[in-house]
Amino acid sequence: MTIRVNGSGHILHAYVNGKLVGSQWAKYGVFNYVFEKNVKFNRGKNLITLLSATVGFQNYGPMFDLIQSGVIGPVEIIGRKGDETVIKDLSTRKWNYRVGLHGYDHKLFKVDSPLASRWQSEDLPLNRMMTWYKTTFKAPLGTDPVVVDLQGLGKGEAWVNGHSIGRYWPSFLAEEGCSTDACDYRGSYDNNKCVSNCGHPTQRWYHVPRSFLQDDLNTLVLFEEFGGNPSLVNFQTTVVGSACGNAYEKKTLELSCHGNPISAIKFASFGAPEGSCGSFQKGACEGSNDAVPILEKACVGKESCSINASEDIFGSTNCDANVTRRLAVEAVC
Repeated sequence: MTIRVNGSGHILHAYVNGKLVGSQWAKYGVFNYVFEKNVKFNRGKNLITLLSATVGFQNYGPMFDLIQSGVIGPVEIIGRKGDETVIKDLSTRKWNYRVGLHGYDHKLFKVDSPLASRWQSEDLPLNRMMTWYKTTFKAPLGTDPVVVDLQGLGKGEAWVNGHSIGRYWPSFLAEEGCSTDACDYRGSYDNNKCVSNCGHPTQRWYHVPRSFLQDDLNTLVLFEEFGGNPSLVNFQTTVVGSACGNAYEKKTLELSCHGNPISAIKFASFGAPEGSCGSFQKGACEGSNDAVPILEKACVGKESCSINASEDIFGSTNCDANVTRRLAVEAVC
């Protein structure tokens, strides 16, 4: 026999008599789908449980408040009697409804959770759905930004010392279709522009603010919805890379992040900028046009870019005649 469920939530997990029969999730904005799996029922009474998960609701568009999300039905059992297909609609049967999860209700992610004494430290289960994990770690030394690598997990949410650092889904991989053309965001919008990292998760590292961390032991709690291996989780420090460039007037400035896209322009000034890479400052004179948005338009999203250092682009300056004008830029890779 087969169970068939019409859903419109982001994810649906179906159980029959307490056993998982399958899961299905919306892909790339298509939230209406039909879940259908073969099941084996017991004689007599059977219990069907449907867990629907929705992360956020649409908040724009015509009549967005009328858009349904969750198990919209019908829920059907499909069988065969000889050559005849028999469909039994269960939508009118009595259904119980509950919002939330037991672990969330009892705040297992908090250090002072009322169920804190029920954590088990032996026989760590791996690749098991709907499982809570907890461990302790020491904060990395130094002042560099801290990230946690959640590769190896399925889908869920993570907390550090009771603070949520976000939902994760590293098992959901981006579809194929990356372009080998140079990335260029200029022109009209197209969601196929600058597609990269095909076949990889959209996010693997999650930022852990230093303000969340304590000097001694810290606590990491994971709620794993799909099943994964928490032993692969690790904390790292990272340094944001930068690229700098200087060009005198009527020369061309070139920037490159050597294979990585330029994500932001940290500093840009045409005139008499002072300092060096990492400590640039505006000087006594500067072009009349703000250099930062000009560089952002020309460079952000690209692996490399070039621009002429001239008053035609950055506007006239009030520099003295004996000052050699130049363009200084620091970009974040």
